[in-house]
Amino acid sequence: QVHLVESGGGLVQAGGSLRLSCAASGRTFSTYGMGWFRQAPGKEREFVAAISWSGDNTYYADSVKGRFTMSRDNAKNMAYLQMNSLKPEDTAVYYCAAAEIPTRQAAEYVYWGQGTQVTVSS
Repeated sequence: QVHLVESGGGLVQAGGSLRLSCAASGRTFSTYGMGWFRQAPGKEREFVAAISWSGDNTYYADSVKGRFTMSRDNAKNMAYLQMNSLKPEDTAVYYCAAAEIPTRQAAEYVYWGQGTQVTVSS
């Protein structure tokens, strides 16, 4: 079992920055790949970023490349998403998730947090 809780969401002006955190419980956290997904009202859930268990490899959706950075700290059982140059289209509920390996497919993630709202004003 891995329990995930996101935090750090809020309201920010376009062009600003926000840092999301994902706190994980469970001794097996370090063996999982981690991912961030987002879902806006009326939209499908979409892949944002993923990171390998070691933190050596990261993957990003084209829409966020160069703006978002994912990281993890296994000693603290934490994963992060640093979001810079935010745009109104980034507005969504952001979810962290854990999988056997990091992928871009939501179906491969077996543990999910409850989400944190990010709203970017124009």
